Amino acid sequence: MQPNNPLTSTRRSESLLATNAVLRNTYMLLGLTLAFSAVTAWLAVITNARPSIWVFLLGAYGLMFLTQALRNSIWGLASVFAFTGFMGYTLGPLLNVFLHKFVNGGQLIMTALGGTGLVFLALSGYALSSKKDFSFLHKFLFIGAIVLIIGVIANLFLHLPAFQLAMSAAFVLFSSAIILFQTSQIIHGGERNYIMATITLYVAIYNLFVSLLTLLGAFSGRD
Repeated sequence: MQPNNPLTSTRRSESLLATNAVLRNTYMLLGLTLAFSAVTAWLAVITNARPSIWVFLLGAYGLMFLTQALRNSIWGLASVFAFTGFMGYTLGPLLNVFLHKFVNGGQLIMTALGGTGLVFLALSGYALSSKKDFSFLHKFLFIGAIVLIIGVIANLFLHLPAFQLAMSAAFVLFSSAIILFQTSQIIHGGERNYIMATITLYVAIYNLFVSLLTLLGAFSGRD
């Protein structure tokens, strides 16, 4: 039996500490940003905010790119909250539709919220406990992102209910794969920036919630 190499053991310990730090910081920041998003979403609901699709696209992608540019500085944290707060605010119109046009709108929102939480906890828990490497999903996610972007743009002009439902189902699968992939990346050292890890997981949770809510609304009655 060969003796343990002290240098190798030290590197493993440092790697484990770095991984635990990224996980801890990511989930802490994710929890804070989700709570902040809930507050801004509530403000959007009570003020009946109606940001246009173009405001959403410019704000979302602009703040996302800003966060990426500032990811290694303290200003990256401010940018994360600006991005997630804006994303929460843009949920206002959708939530108001369910609250005012659906008989059980509040119940549908809470069901979608609960379903989103269960999916996230189950998938991230599985990735953490199994420590399986999901890096093989990279190619699927790359192709899926392109297909979904094309689908979103097409839906702006088509407005077909069946197509929108298909897109929502696709977003559920895509977001679930993102959660598995990103959690695996943190565990296996592929992601060492907790700000970017938070943004990725937040967007997956956001899309998962909106998609589940859309699917629930499609099979529920209106006033």
